[in-house]
Amino acid sequence: MGLADITHIRWADVANESLTDKIQRRYITTSRLTIAQFALSQGGVVPRHSHEHEQVTCVLSGVLKFVTTDGEVVVREGESITIAPWVEHRVDVLEDALVIDVFSPVRQDWLMKTDDYFRRA
Repeated sequence: MGLADITHIRWADVANESLTDKIQRRYITTSRLTIAQFALSQGGVVPRHSHEHEQVTCVLSGVLKFVTTDGEVVVREGESITIAPWVEHRVDVLEDALVIDVFSPVRQDWLMKTDDYFRRA
């Protein structure tokens, strides 16, 4: 093992996807996980959804509200939240935010472009 086993990536070089007018996403995958950088504008909403993936969200700036069937959690700059597989959740963007999300296993729905829950009206 050595440098051949390391990949250096600059977020600015990763393709940016505009999921809605308020949600931008860049992501990379490895053999076991997907890591994403989201730029979210105040007033944006990630509609209620669930997935097989374990999720860790790290809020680098801004404020998000995660809503589940059991309640709400407000996550601010410097805070993180973990979400177990199949937990239904929605995200309300309370302040412009920059977020890193990590998912395991790999987000095949993103790779296959079947993640249409972002575009629900």
